[in-house]
Amino acid sequence: MKLHGYFRSSAAYRVRIALNLKGLGAEHLPHHLRKGEQCAPAYLAINPQGLVPALENDAGAILTQSVAIIEWLDETHPNPPLLPNDSLRRAKVRAFALAIACDTHPVQNLKVLARLRELGMAEEKVQEWAAWVNREGLSACETLVKDEPGPFCFGDAPTLADLCLVPQLGNARRFGVDVSTYPRLLAAEAAARALPAFANAAPEKQPDAE
Repeated sequence: MKLHGYFRSSAAYRVRIALNLKGLGAEHLPHHLRKGEQCAPAYLAINPQGLVPALENDAGAILTQSVAIIEWLDETHPNPPLLPNDSLRRAKVRAFALAIACDTHPVQNLKVLARLRELGMAEEKVQEWAAWVNREGLSACETLVKDEPGPFCFGDAPTLADLCLVPQLGNARRFGVDVSTYPRLLAAEAAARALPAFANAAPEKQPDAE
């Protein structure tokens, strides 16, 4: 398999964690987002959205969107499972994950912040926007899991929820968010980061890290 990504992309980070948890190897092909390499014609032929990650499987099929990729990995390599067997629990895990992957991360990512700058927003306001988005999303996520058993977001094993949470907390810190106000999320993060699959997927461990 080939994983197209960027070391600091939280969406690519999620997929790296999933690959590690599943014990799957992939050739990592970096595309420097700040240099616009994701907009090169060769990459747009792979992913017309011009986003990372994209995963090419061994048969040459291309998958995009991190949550879709992770669910495909979970279906084709079911151990360890990243979604609960119980349908209600599975829906709760997906809801938490999508609160991050659909409603928080996309509106504070590099592309959106660049557009805000193009529209004339001062850099201070751009940073304030990104921090606000993170606070809003993480506050909701803290409530979603406050009564869930730990140590992970939903019990004693990592799920799709944890794969989305850990990268997003990293984003929040970069934008100066005081994450100490989310003790339940921090407990889940600590449990996850103690696992080699999470630790080895961290941005600073990637060969393209700046």
